[in-house]
Amino acid sequence: MKKLQKLALLFSVLFATFSCGEDDSDGGSVTPKETFATSEANGVVTVQGSTSGNVTFSENKKYLLKGFVYVKSGATLTIEPGTVIKGDKASMATLIIERGAKIMAQGTAQKPIVFTSNQAVGSRAAGDWGGVIILGAAPTNLPSDNAKIEGGVDRPYGGTNATDNSGVLSYVRIEFPGIAFQPDNEINGLTLGGVGSGTKLDHVQVSFSGDDSFEFFGGTVNAKHLIAYKTVDDMFDTDNGYSGHVQYALGIADPNVADASGSNGFESDGDAQGSDNTPKTAAVFSNVSLFGPRATGSTTVNGNFKRAMHIRRNSSISVYNSLFAGWPVGLLLDGTKSQANATAGTLKIQNTIISGTPSAGTLTVESGSTYDVATWFNAAGKNNLVVGDNNTLGIAGSFNQTARPDFSIGTQLQTGASFTGMNSFFTNGTYLGAFANGQDWTAGWANFDPKNTAY
Repeated sequence: MKKLQKLALLFSVLFATFSCGEDDSDGGSVTPKETFATSEANGVVTVQGSTSGNVTFSENKKYLLKGFVYVKSGATLTIEPGTVIKGDKASMATLIIERGAKIMAQGTAQKPIVFTSNQAVGSRAAGDWGGVIILGAAPTNLPSDNAKIEGGVDRPYGGTNATDNSGVLSYVRIEFPGIAFQPDNEINGLTLGGVGSGTKLDHVQVSFSGDDSFEFFGGTVNAKHLIAYKTVDDMFDTDNGYSGHVQYALGIADPNVADASGSNGFESDGDAQGSDNTPKTAAVFSNVSLFGPRATGSTTVNGNFKRAMHIRRNSSISVYNSLFAGWPVGLLLDGTKSQANATAGTLKIQNTIISGTPSAGTLTVESGSTYDVATWFNAAGKNNLVVGDNNTLGIAGSFNQTARPDFSIGTQLQTGASFTGMNSFFTNGTYLGAFANGQDWTAGWANFDPKNTAY
């Protein structure tokens, strides 16, 4: 009897401590659930497969994702502050939070959670692994609630619950992600598919992404303090009816690196066909600073860089109190439907400066269009401005490529913001762009040199 008791006790201990810290306790009987396949060596836990039970990643261990790693509906992945999770390059490692699942990744400024490359210092590069995909049940403008997310993941997203909650992503860095699985079918740094407003999203930095840094496929999630650093493709991509709010967004380009598809600051579509499906893409951005490749007129720039803002295919995006500096083209307002939205006032750009752009490319439309985008942009009451030289705005330090950027601003950016008519999500202020003078919300948790950071 004692031998049987010892065996039972040993089995229970092994089950309770299985790999990543599975936690399915509910006070009653536990139905066995699928869980990650794991192995551990030298303090690194290798994680593969999927889980339908709750799992915790602990700060006192490091984790290596291999292949597509799924958190299934009903399960929660909790990640402790300070935890480091690496992605395996050979297997295109990607973390997928499925619709109905949650990620609870609440870092701190002192202990951010880091997703990064498994390559050694000096060998890390964009596209070393897939990235993070979060899928929810909030509305999209696709024909059904069973749209499948791109990148070869083939998991459904979207639904009817605008307040759907996919968990928390706060004080998190995602470094060297982004893979072109197929042409026009990529894994982004952070992909958000139908993610609802019950989700908390703030203080997230995506660095050296091989595709877009952030892409919002529909949904209603709101966000503050986002950083897109030296991405290969677009910084912020919004489509399929995304209608959330974003405040304090920063983008910094590497002038030498851009994608053959054309790299933009903002790329915004209604959907791939530019249809009249609802909800329209009606994201609202405020206090954005996107620093493009042209620090000065003499900067050598990769020819694949395109526009600060490419708005097309029936998008109704709105941008307030922002700065777009150093792009070959400032704005391309593309297509009759988006132009009609602009005329109707559902697509808005107000209290915004475009600077350092060649004069011929500041405000543009598609070839053959007769739409007068300059008259629309400069209309009375919009308080928009085109500035020829970035240096007059006191922002030279923000283009720094070899040291930590300095986000000081000149006097012209310290006033001019307006929040009239905007909802309570937005924090009021006087300044244009992502930073008040002398205030740097990236301090402490962001990393502008992850290629040389020892993890």
